[in-house]
Amino acid sequence: MALTKEATAATVKKYGAKENDTGNVKVQIALLTQRVQQLTEHVKSFPKDGTAKRSLLKVVGQRRKMLKYFERTDLEGYRAFIKELGLRK
Repeated sequence: MALTKEATAATVKKYGAKENDTGNVKVQIALLTQRVQQLTEHVKSFPKDGTAKRSLLKVVGQRRKMLKYFERTDLEGYRAFIKELGLRK
């Protein structure tokens, strides 16, 4: 259920400054967003899976913290990135 290596590498290449730039805030937020989408689909398919629900809440919290940091450090970049990912409307 984890992200595949190919999907991770494509995300890092798209949002990172270099191919191995996994520490970049944009890359981390994009990877967490993909994980949230996966877990959301899983929870819809298996509503009684409490562990998956807990994992989803944990990942959403991590992403929220990263987004707050990104907003605090680079507001214009944050706004553009949110539009690109389609997180808030």
